[in-house]
Amino acid sequence: MRILQINSVANSGSTGRIAEEIGNVLMAHGHESFIAYGRGDRPSQSNLIKIGNKVDTYFHGIKTAVFDRHGFGSKEATHKLILEIEKIKPDAIGLHNLHGYYLNIEILFDYLKSSKTPVLWTLFDCWAFTGHCTYFDNIQCEKWKEHCEICPKTKFYPSSYVLDNSFKNFEDKNRLFSSPANMELLVHSQWLKTLVEQSFLSNRKIHLTPSGIDLEQFSPSLSLLKEKYSILDIKVILGCASIWDKRKGLDDFIQLHSHLTNKYKIVLIGLNKDQIAKLPDGMLGITRTESIQELAEWYSLADVFVNPTYQDNFPTTNLEALGCGTPVITYNTGGSPEAIDEFTGLVVPKGDIQGLKDAVEKISSKGKAHFQKACRIRAEKYFNKNDRYLDYLHLYESLVNR
Repeated sequence: MRILQINSVANSGSTGRIAEEIGNVLMAHGHESFIAYGRGDRPSQSNLIKIGNKVDTYFHGIKTAVFDRHGFGSKEATHKLILEIEKIKPDAIGLHNLHGYYLNIEILFDYLKSSKTPVLWTLFDCWAFTGHCTYFDNIQCEKWKEHCEICPKTKFYPSSYVLDNSFKNFEDKNRLFSSPANMELLVHSQWLKTLVEQSFLSNRKIHLTPSGIDLEQFSPSLSLLKEKYSILDIKVILGCASIWDKRKGLDDFIQLHSHLTNKYKIVLIGLNKDQIAKLPDGMLGITRTESIQELAEWYSLADVFVNPTYQDNFPTTNLEALGCGTPVITYNTGGSPEAIDEFTGLVVPKGDIQGLKDAVEKISSKGKAHFQKACRIRAEKYFNKNDRYLDYLHLYESLVNR
């Protein structure tokens, strides 16, 4: 088979690494893998196709910020992508994140409808079935079930500061995403599957399979990082995100810090320099790293991984922590709690700082060793990439053979 995947990034962040791993599994079984992507410059084992450029992204951003028409810019870039697809002639196309200021969904889906190429679309959030936002559960909005309009989140990603076109966006997405006859969906959490089943995409076949991680790379690892940062004999509370903001719980970590004694050290990975400068004394901030080895070392030395996210589907960071033998504390957000069970972590209500503190102290009192084996076993049983990305391979085979 010849498979083309389309994503906002290649081999970077959670969605980029997922596409990369799928490509690796495809090639390991004798198939050809292509990844078309919008931004970044990470290397890949797959054949890469760059979509657009910085200028195109800039104008797509303007169209979004003024007219609230995210996903309807990048016309020339998408026409060029279609020409590349015609050259490749893939047996199936895998869609991932289509938002991200790089792609025109109208041009793409008109092509998918006419080409009749089988499509497997992995949904990582709710953008595909709303008129604007990627998540709505933090404000309990249910307009998407009937028809989006007068969106309360226009100033949130993908931000629009002038117009509200959520009504038209909803209409156009419904029309476009209903058009390819041979398209199936895949989600990584039961939470998102339940939402999709209530949306205008409910008539599509929906596959549920959790995402996977490389358990050889994300495994208990020895590290000198404690010595490097002078945090010996201190219990480390780790947080990790590609972009830190209020949605990811940065403010909650700062509040949690004020509730803990100095026997704990909160370490946050993925902060920018301005955020690091504003951290209170006693917290350690580290900029984003693409080094999986370094991430695995941090996960391994941490006593607990805390994920106080307010909007999320099925965070890969939870799985990476489990793979390194580290218990997880998460807010009861989206599919995040689905990664753990009673032996591998705790779930706390959103915004409950005292609950976070109590959970940290409860896990700390038992000691990491109490959880380490169970965490690794759970990761091996459910989140091994060698199993999970075979799910993709089998789905592509099923779509192509049908």
